[in-house]
Amino acid sequence: MRKSQIERNTKETQIALSLNLDGAGKYAIDTGIGFFDHMMTLFACHSGFDLSVKCNGDVRVDGHHSVEDIGIVLGKAIAQALGDKVGIKRYASVTIPMDESLATVTVDISGRQFLVFNADGMSGKVGDFDIELVEEFFRAVANCAGLTLHINLHYGSNSHHRIEAIFKAFARALKEATAIVGDKIPSSKGMLE
Repeated sequence: MRKSQIERNTKETQIALSLNLDGAGKYAIDTGIGFFDHMMTLFACHSGFDLSVKCNGDVRVDGHHSVEDIGIVLGKAIAQALGDKVGIKRYASVTIPMDESLATVTVDISGRQFLVFNADGMSGKVGDFDIELVEEFFRAVANCAGLTLHINLHYGSNSHHRIEAIFKAFARALKEATAIVGDKIPSSKGMLE
């Protein structure tokens, strides 16, 4: 089983996260931010990963530290659970509709962190969640997991639906890319880092 458990404690956030890449989509999510709880729940359900996240953050300031730090911890947990990456598929690209919105997420578990985030109009709020934090979250995940991650929001008018399409597409793409399909490291270099 490809599992990891990470804690991160700073003056701004205290986070405990556990991840099982070979799980069944079980989750226990408490980020302190209602809408973000919803997105992390969707991520667990649609990836099929077991995920537990508990965050006590300085949300009295705003959600930035909590969302970014959860991204950091999730990225580290993904990298740790993947280990040497032997046998993974490595690449995936998934397009997901959410009502009027459509998003494509393409991932390469390359060991090289890079984020391309093409999603116009990502500002304002959904509930208590600052929409601009979507990009911050995925940048933190990509950087700490060593992912090359391309996120393209093609269209959509409802902010909730737009963000949900992105999270679902990311979940499905990561599920596919982390799948075990062989017994070798999928790189001509013989390593992914």
